[in-house]
Amino acid sequence: MTDSITPLDDIAFSFQDRLAQVLAEGRQRSRGGSPQYGQLWESLTRMATGGKLIRPRLLMDAHRSLGGGDQAAAVDAACAMQLLHIALVIHDDVIDNDTVRRGEANISGEFASDAMRRSAGRREAQAWGNATALLGGDLMLTLAHSLLARLDVDDAKRRAILDIFDDTVFQSAAGEHSDVWLSLHLEEARSQEVLEMAGQKTAVYSFQAPLLIAAVLAGANTALAEELAAIAVQIGVVYQLRDDVLGLFGDEQVTGKSNFSDLREGKETLLIAFARSDPSWADVQHLFGDRMLSTADGHRLRKVVEESGALVFVESIISERCEGLYRFIRESTLPPALRHQLIELTSECNRRTA
Repeated sequence: MTDSITPLDDIAFSFQDRLAQVLAEGRQRSRGGSPQYGQLWESLTRMATGGKLIRPRLLMDAHRSLGGGDQAAAVDAACAMQLLHIALVIHDDVIDNDTVRRGEANISGEFASDAMRRSAGRREAQAWGNATALLGGDLMLTLAHSLLARLDVDDAKRRAILDIFDDTVFQSAAGEHSDVWLSLHLEEARSQEVLEMAGQKTAVYSFQAPLLIAAVLAGANTALAEELAAIAVQIGVVYQLRDDVLGLFGDEQVTGKSNFSDLREGKETLLIAFARSDPSWADVQHLFGDRMLSTADGHRLRKVVEESGALVFVESIISERCEGLYRFIRESTLPPALRHQLIELTSECNRRTA
């Protein structure tokens, strides 16, 4: 998100304190293991306590706007959403063979580099880094589930929240699986498939789960929860479409990511799906998904995407979806404060630069 986001309030600070406590307990337990295991927990703590905290803030803001009064449960649920985010990010980096995130070494990169400094071979060091990252992601996923399972709420609410969490992980895995499948380019990706993948991979865990869990904690009715779910999916698609544009045309100094990494990965986006319809795509198709893509060929491929009209097309889709979403939110039965928050969130997802 952009830096224009309203600063976190006192409730958010209690969230940060609680998240720090949960992670400190993990670090304390890790002291009984190897130094490397302790280092992993230090790395996980740095990851989990950084960033804009989009998901936990959304959950707590929605809970408050819906009239929820159980702040302790909302804070723990918000911590769980942050830990789930970290888990999925870590696993996604391993799947994509990425060793850098936001301009810094991620867990795979950090541990692989450390092993190489100690004279490990490149292949062995990479395996060590990936194994460490996978285990770190597993730890965050399990810790998130544990926090939700231990919420001090009645059994009906706890079961409903755990069902949301289970479906969230299920859908996120399906989206990631589709993303990897489409990157093999064994069949041509259709625009609808790309949009559905975005809904599963990004929208469900980033926006739908925080809103639905907030609704359960606040005792909201089913009709309101259904409105939130529909709005959340649309916000998530806007977020992902903007992410795809930034991945190819963003400022690398701001995004902390190469403009060519998605091209090297062969990532299927709406930009690529549109560009394929242009005759000039045939001249650069062999470059898409080339892990050794040079800077010159990267510029060449990106130019074809832009000149095909793909960027203008996707920007128009983002604008249309935002306008439609603004109307949907305004006409919903959500409390006024929450309608305002979700309209602002949609706008921030569209305007973001990183």
